[in-house]
Amino acid sequence: MTAHRAQWKGHLKIGELSCAVGLYTATSTSERISFHMINESTGNRLKREFIDSETEEVVERDQQVKGFETGNGDYIMIDPEELAAVVPDSDKMLEAEAFIPCGEIDDVYFDKPYYVAPVEDADLDAFTSMRDALSKTSATAVARTVLFRRMRTVLIRAHGKGIIATTLNFDYEVRSSKEAFSDVAKIKVEDEMLDLAKHIIGTKKGEFDPTKFDDRYEDALAALVKAKAEGKSLPKPKPIKVSKPNDLLKALRESAGLKKSSEKKPKAANANAGKKGTASKSTKSRAKPAQKKAS
Repeated sequence: MTAHRAQWKGHLKIGELSCAVGLYTATSTSERISFHMINESTGNRLKREFIDSETEEVVERDQQVKGFETGNGDYIMIDPEELAAVVPDSDKMLEAEAFIPCGEIDDVYFDKPYYVAPVEDADLDAFTSMRDALSKTSATAVARTVLFRRMRTVLIRAHGKGIIATTLNFDYEVRSSKEAFSDVAKIKVEDEMLDLAKHIIGTKKGEFDPTKFDDRYEDALAALVKAKAEGKSLPKPKPIKVSKPNDLLKALRESAGLKKSSEKKPKAANANAGKKGTASKSTKSRAKPAQKKAS
């Protein structure tokens, strides 16, 4: 039902409802600019080979096996058949085991998204029923299955006309946030600083539109390749202006648009001070002749 090739085919099951589905990669890096390794002197492309670290001889593909290091350069060799034998049996069933509210899972556990779509027209009714049930209840299903020779936990959510299945990282794969933030000390933030920061956030609220975010690195690579191909001078990147404020409160005020108003007040005060000084001088100059007449 889709032009792309399914990365996995099986059955999606929620309760007693089931249908044949395919998983299709939701993200792709195929559009990125890629480079090959080239011999600079000949212009020929290089090929990668595996070399025995002791004999320095090339090892052919059929002689390459996986190995686990036990220490001191010793390895336990595992052949592909042994590896396949320990992978849990898969009945190609993506079955919902539990339902949780959307947004309950910390997105640090999110791994890779896949589009889920029915592979046969006959399964459309069952697929639509499951999709709409997930959508109207704002529920997310948690399922487990074997994907690409690994047991994976999968999050299943309704998405537009289809369903998205997101593989999740296991707990042991996610670093503890306590470890990452252990050196962040507790400090008391001034009320004005917090109010200014909240004001800045409030004035810049918006919606996420992925089309408005460009990959500047890819754009720069494309411009570089184009210039080299046409024999033109290489493009020079625009310098980035980086502010280095010494005062956090001052930086927040400027970000909140209070820079101009704070600058105007001192100027107005200086101007008034100048007028007062002029008036006092003229008064003194008029007073002197009057004192002479009085004498």
